[in-house]
Amino acid sequence: MSIYVAFLIVLFNMLSFRGSKILISLFAIELGAAQFFIGVLVATYSIFPMLLAIYAGKLSDRLGVRMPMFCGSLGMAAGLLFPFLYPQMPALYVSAALLGGAHVFYNVSVQNLIGSLSGPDDRTRNFSNYSLVMAVGSFIGPLVAGVSIDLAGYARTYLYLAFVPLFSIVLIARARGLRGPRPAAHAAGEHVAQGKGLLTSAPLRRTLITSAVILTGIDLFQFYMPIYGHHVGLSASAIGLVLSMFAAASFVIRIALPRMVKAWGEERLLSWSLFMGAATYVLFPFFDTLLALAAVAFGLGLSLGLGQPLSLMLIYASSPSARTGEALGLRMSINNLTHIVVPVVFGALGTALGVAPVFVANALMLAGGGALTRRSLKT
Repeated sequence: MSIYVAFLIVLFNMLSFRGSKILISLFAIELGAAQFFIGVLVATYSIFPMLLAIYAGKLSDRLGVRMPMFCGSLGMAAGLLFPFLYPQMPALYVSAALLGGAHVFYNVSVQNLIGSLSGPDDRTRNFSNYSLVMAVGSFIGPLVAGVSIDLAGYARTYLYLAFVPLFSIVLIARARGLRGPRPAAHAAGEHVAQGKGLLTSAPLRRTLITSAVILTGIDLFQFYMPIYGHHVGLSASAIGLVLSMFAAASFVIRIALPRMVKAWGEERLLSWSLFMGAATYVLFPFFDTLLALAAVAFGLGLSLGLGQPLSLMLIYASSPSARTGEALGLRMSINNLTHIVVPVVFGALGTALGVAPVFVANALMLAGGGALTRRSLKT
């Protein structure tokens, strides 16, 4: 299978998935939900990924990636269709749960596929290109969703987004050679180490924690920026534009990622991106205009846009060769554990104190991740 077909699958699914993040937040506000319940919605996205991610990774290691990617894409389409058929708050919770559960099977498998299609010499480039495609999908998704909300309403926007993963389903069904890594059963030596657990590796453990901090910061921006934008009077299209600026900056910085990795190394670059992300997050509560918020979002994208591909590279490189899918699944489980706890806590914080403290608290979390990564450079 050509890696470019895999990138096209990623583009369609990421477009719909990222579009759903702005859609669900603004629709919940429209339906009268308080910030605490929007935080619960955020957490609902992560319940099934936390429970199923390791299993999904093992499944892709043992059975291949075609069926998890196919079922995951189909589940994403179903999750997006549900609020169109029943446009009420309970449907948003069902949709979030379905999208999260479906996305975990697709996402772990496609990351494992990208790694298996790469050799040591082109792995950095391929993961960088993968992250570029994700950035493109993250740019188009919120922008299209925001404009569609203003023009067609919330329920119909869900219907439009539900069609997009169908293109991925067709590509997956027709793709040849869609196997992924060799099944783990072929690598008997690796199973001896299984009893010790992946978390016994200190470099892998640090990277898993840092990855959770990064993705929590990105996801909280995707959810709470719409709340803050609505609070300061921005339209859905304007909020979508702000979110898209984050993705545009991620695309720009990821073009230079291979050269930056060669110059400074993965861990040093990861530490820098976390500290810069923390500093940028603090700026959000001081601005309330479209241009200013778009500029700050662009700055945040330049910093956190590096974090996701860097953590993927480090995890894949430090994992046993026949357990890369399991390691990626463990990464997603840890990520989603924080995605369950943090949004509920931040939602309660936002209900009590307003949205601004959420940005500050997230900045402190990112700074802590940067400190952890910097300490690893000294050991």
